[in-house]
Amino acid sequence: METKRSPRSLNLGLPQMHLEVGERRAFLPQFVTSLRNLRLSVVLEHGYGSTMGFAESEYDSVDGNSVRFSSEEEAYAQDLVLVLRYPPANKLDMMRPGACLISMIHYPTRPDRVADLRQRGLEAISLDSVVDDTGRRVVENLRAVAWNGVETAFNLLKETYPAPGLENPERPPLRVMLIGAGAVGSHVVQAAIRYGALALWKRLAEQGVPGVQVTVVDHDLTSNEEFMLEHLRRTDVLIDATQRPDPSQVVIPNRWIGEMPGHAVLLDLAVDPYDCEHEPRTVKGIEGIPHGNLDQYTFMPDDPAWDATVPDCVDSANRRATATCYAWPGIRPQECMQVYGQQIRSLLRNIVRVGGVESISLDGRFFQRAMARALLSKWQPNQ
Repeated sequence: METKRSPRSLNLGLPQMHLEVGERRAFLPQFVTSLRNLRLSVVLEHGYGSTMGFAESEYDSVDGNSVRFSSEEEAYAQDLVLVLRYPPANKLDMMRPGACLISMIHYPTRPDRVADLRQRGLEAISLDSVVDDTGRRVVENLRAVAWNGVETAFNLLKETYPAPGLENPERPPLRVMLIGAGAVGSHVVQAAIRYGALALWKRLAEQGVPGVQVTVVDHDLTSNEEFMLEHLRRTDVLIDATQRPDPSQVVIPNRWIGEMPGHAVLLDLAVDPYDCEHEPRTVKGIEGIPHGNLDQYTFMPDDPAWDATVPDCVDSANRRATATCYAWPGIRPQECMQVYGQQIRSLLRNIVRVGGVESISLDGRFFQRAMARALLSKWQPNQ
């Protein structure tokens, strides 16, 4: 049964994401305004929202003193700290023990984060681990992941595709191989048959340009090398949308990439990191591709950034044009934050309702159960 404490006011900090220049996202003014009916005092870091063109006056229009601007240090000193992407260590130093970080933490592939947060005595809710009773994510923007990534991949393919060119009616149908048929994969299929851009699809269809064939391959089938190589040799766009049970094992070995057409494009939607310093190591599903962010998410084979982002422990000898971004939804920041704001407001409302994260229970209502699965204090590897 849900534990409900006497209502008490909680403090929420909204610091800026001081990451790469291309990371412009901040929660929208209407999200902050929507918190006015909660027993929640909001502290925003000075300049919050400025990267998206919002003035401070657009945030502090809420009645009373429930919203105010202050220093970065004070934003991080609140009971709850909400920042979409995981902050660096020097930002976590500003949090007090017992406070709760609400962020995309990615427990399964970031064991160092889990260990560090626990050592600091912090609680956390990993937004990517907030799932319902069927295992479906509650906080997600998977459609944006798929459509933004696929559109980027086809834009790259325009540059690499040989004569007569991608938009010529004389070219053969395009062949896309999608690995992974989960939540992201279902959006990828829809995006891929439309080039990731409805306007482009309509224009090419009207001109009689052949369309796209999407072949969906389950992760279990990727161990069949003969089958995989037969299809990879004819693949124009290879898309990794897997959620691997073991992130230390690649899905597409680098030597297989050498069998693909020279114009082929690789699209990384799983965006797992490289970590060769801890055992078991973590590698990307497509072996040897770079790790992109919102400053750079496309890489041609001769790009020097390739060597800068791929560690020496990974084979990257065979290269193709690649699209990879740690934060695909961030390419369209306002659309992205509109979605996340609607989803996260429900979480905050339920945290306030039970009187704080310490009262979140697996025996509670829908959102309580979903958040309980994402609590650092309750999370264990392989759960």
